[in-house]
Amino acid sequence: MLSFFDPVRGMDYLSVLLRLLTATLCGAAIGIERSMKNRPAGFRTHILVCLGGAVAAVTAHFIYLVLKLPTDVTRLGGQVITGLGFIGAGTIIVTKKMSIKGLTTAAGLWTTGIVGLAAGSGFYEGALLGTALVLLTESTLAKLGARIRPRPEFALDLLYNDKDALTATMRYCKDKRMSIRNLQIQTLEDGYAAYEATIVLRGSLKPYELMEQLSKMPGIVSVSEA
Repeated sequence: MLSFFDPVRGMDYLSVLLRLLTATLCGAAIGIERSMKNRPAGFRTHILVCLGGAVAAVTAHFIYLVLKLPTDVTRLGGQVITGLGFIGAGTIIVTKKMSIKGLTTAAGLWTTGIVGLAAGSGFYEGALLGTALVLLTESTLAKLGARIRPRPEFALDLLYNDKDALTATMRYCKDKRMSIRNLQIQTLEDGYAAYEATIVLRGSLKPYELMEQLSKMPGIVSVSEA
């Protein structure tokens, strides 16, 4: 720990003031970045979340150190962390295209509240380093994250006569580290095949590579790209 913070780790007026000011500045720094990107939770929201966490931590220490009441100083902080989950959930939305937005803002709010708890506990180093890393993650690393492209999904239509063929297919896909995103099965009555399954997959194999392997499995009538 940095020794020059030691004089302001107590519960005197100056120490409490510095803790709350540190939380306010940390919340403001994170909130400015979110406001510049026009996110649902912006400048004031992040300040209030961080300041609220700091006040909770200071109150817990005050009850234990000044009032000398028997209490667990971590209880208020734990309740703050739990409550922040409900606040963050309000920033998550599902668009018409069934994509999810707001997860980063929700995670940022949750982390900001914990930064406030660190500041309110007198752990200035953790609060300042946490704020710096949040800003690094939401700004610089955001550009790196934008370059990461997930592997595209593709769908296969599988006709088969043996139920074990579908089990073997799913086992093969998992062995090849293929992620099964969706599966729909229906029974056929045309005599050509007994069952039809549409499998949505994502992974390292390309559709034609997987189709070539699945077509060799016993019980598989045909495999085609949907």
